[in-house]
Amino acid sequence: MTIDIALWLTQDAVTNGAVYALLALALVLVYTVTRVIFVPQGEFISFAALSLATLQAGKVPGTVYLLIAGGALVALLDGAAAFRSGHLRRLFGIGLLNIGLPALVAAAAWFAAQRPDNLWLQMLVTLAIVTPFGPIIYRLAFQPLAEMSVLVLLIVAVAVHYLLTGLGLVFFGGEGLRSSPWSDFSLHVGVLNITAQSLWVIFSSFVLIFALWLLFERTLYGKALRATAINRVGARLVGISAAFAGSLSFTLAALIGAIAGILISPITTIYYDTGFLISLKGFVGAIIGGMVSYPLAAAGALLVGFLESFSSFWWSAFKESIVFTLIIPVLLWRSLTTRHIEEDDE
Repeated sequence: MTIDIALWLTQDAVTNGAVYALLALALVLVYTVTRVIFVPQGEFISFAALSLATLQAGKVPGTVYLLIAGGALVALLDGAAAFRSGHLRRLFGIGLLNIGLPALVAAAAWFAAQRPDNLWLQMLVTLAIVTPFGPIIYRLAFQPLAEMSVLVLLIVAVAVHYLLTGLGLVFFGGEGLRSSPWSDFSLHVGVLNITAQSLWVIFSSFVLIFALWLLFERTLYGKALRATAINRVGARLVGISAAFAGSLSFTLAALIGAIAGILISPITTIYYDTGFLISLKGFVGAIIGGMVSYPLAAAGALLVGFLESFSSFWWSAFKESIVFTLIIPVLLWRSLTTRHIEEDDE
């Protein structure tokens, strides 16, 4: 291997590792707050990338209809609960949030589809379509089971993953899609040709990580999430709603997944099931961080990016196997060094 090839592989590793780091942080966030190993995290990537490409083709993506249906189901559940408890004044707010906003997003999607050259409008609409899936999925699938065991929550997460993957196939078909690049600019540094999209991926990842740090350190909502992650029972005793914390963590995870999908959609062709494999690599990074440490998870994700990139040079056919094999020694080491805690003792 020459130094030029090593530099190219390093560039590829940093770009991929930045995306994996975002997904690792989202997985750690959801797990620490809700105990859900969020298998469908990758579907946010696929939905965002394919929705953006569909809007650029001048069509309204099928995810819009899923958003309307999901919002209607949440409105039905929350409306029935408000009616039974006698809080009739909440009905208007529930309808506005769960039916009015999705209808507004649908109108924006139709408007954006008529303007295929307005990339920034399409990206904003894509975020507006995909991000609400986080709280909707939490409300429909996980909030009613919040007190169940981690195993039960994992089984539900796998079921949600298969449901969303199937819906992705229905909405977008089996053919892959790729959106237009944001810019034709490229930076030449020695032998490296760094595209604007790669720079956007790295820059956006750092901005998001910094924004998450600000959220957790400087805002009341972030501190509420941290309190829930440290001790759910204690957080409830001081008035932090577990349902609100869960919904907020899923919203952030969906936002991170949607941004990651938008960032990589001009770099690689995305299929309806591509997001799962990408999120699995973020999961390896999260495992290296013990599913609790954000810095270690981000570092582990970068390690995955380097391992994948350099193994593709020497053992291209086995690069996926090599990446996922990394999880075995980490799990063995943690199983031998971590004190086992029964869930009932939390």
